[in-house]
Amino acid sequence: MAAQGGATKSSSWSGILVSSACNPDEAFAESPECMKDVPGAKLALYDDTNRVMYGLEPQTSVTAHLGETVTAHGTLDDNTIRLSSIELMSIGLAVGQQAPAFSARDQFGHVQTLDTLKGTKGTVLLFFRSADW
Repeated sequence: MAAQGGATKSSSWSGILVSSACNPDEAFAESPECMKDVPGAKLALYDDTNRVMYGLEPQTSVTAHLGETVTAHGTLDDNTIRLSSIELMSIGLAVGQQAPAFSARDQFGHVQTLDTLKGTKGTVLLFFRSADW
């Protein structure tokens, strides 16, 4: 993301580390080929929210492994993220961790909260982030 005046703006991107030998369509389809260590290929970041694959430089900054979900921080130069740092993402709550307070409308338009959904034996919540309709 180039900012005005030619300067670059720092930003963050999240996604899955895949082989650069893979293309975005293969990564979206979760092809096993994207998780293979291919000679000469580098690690790339696949962002499934916009179906874009980004190169990562320098590769020496990438300490994670194929298939891991990460957040990359840096600047964008064409389709390559110039890394300032990269960190593993944790998704969801840890076992035993209390869910934060929330409210959301259900399919019938009724407001639901953690308390309204709580059952006698506990509650299981699944938030489905996206779908390809």
